[in-house]
Amino acid sequence: MADETQRHQATAEAPAVAEAPAPAAPTPAAAAPTPGPRGGRGGPREGGRKYFRRKKVCKFCVEKIQSIDYKDYRLLSQFVAESGKIVPRRLSGVCTPHQRRLSTAIKQARNIALLPFSART
Repeated sequence: MADETQRHQATAEAPAVAEAPAPAAPTPAAAAPTPGPRGGRGGPREGGRKYFRRKKVCKFCVEKIQSIDYKDYRLLSQFVAESGKIVPRRLSGVCTPHQRRLSTAIKQARNIALLPFSART
């Protein structure tokens, strides 16, 4: 009988251990981004820099071309993609005023059939 009372007291005195729920794994949206090598957002790059990108300069400013002639189709064709689209400024490196003149010259050359409107199919 003494054994039973000791067991009963031991179980009564022992604090009830509530099982804590397993810690939930953080979702990708809730996880904070790790700073990159220069302290910016995004993770560290693998492989580092692949190549050095030279700053693009305006071809017309460098060669001091004042007017962009719509009849000079060889010059204009450098700024038209194979699909027939005008190459944007960020890809060609042309400054804003020259890009405006270039696009009007390309459109004039298209209208008199010096340049194609679209690619050949």
